[in-house]
Amino acid sequence: MSEIVILSGSPSESSRSETVLHYLGSLLQQEGFSVTHLSVRDVPQEDLFTGRFDSPAIAEISTLIHDASGVIVGSPVYKAAYSGVLKALLDLLPQDALQDTPVLPLMTGGSPNHLLALEYSLKPLLATLKGQNLKGVYLVDSQIDKSNPAQPILEDDVRQRLTKQLAYFVKIIGKQQESLR
Repeated sequence: MSEIVILSGSPSESSRSETVLHYLGSLLQQEGFSVTHLSVRDVPQEDLFTGRFDSPAIAEISTLIHDASGVIVGSPVYKAAYSGVLKALLDLLPQDALQDTPVLPLMTGGSPNHLLALEYSLKPLLATLKGQNLKGVYLVDSQIDKSNPAQPILEDDVRQRLTKQLAYFVKIIGKQQESLR
């Protein structure tokens, strides 16, 4: 069984990003994957604020991410980029934390005007950690229903786009595992 790590960069527990990430986790579990949800809220604030590379929490997160078959990273858009707290966490990980790992980036924002934040901020950041970036998905807040975690995507075309990217993510993981046998 493959381990998938889902990393939420949202500082809010009830964010739309978090809702979508949990939804994706449930879809992956239905496919037989083991899923671990991590959140920037799980990291001791002092470790993030003081840049404690050597903290036990950071070491544990680094190991989980390094050993994962695939990683999904999600963040709301703040000021045309990912959340600052996500950046603080990723800055503490080893430079090769995502080495050759399929990574599905996901961002949510208040309007389509921030669509390029995925391409110009999050994906380059993940690439610096040596992740194998997939196309990724950007969702507008109005397309997400936080009150329905079992099916939070309101529009069929958006749901199809999201599940298509998830299927591609699963396919890439499968190919990598086959090549290791």
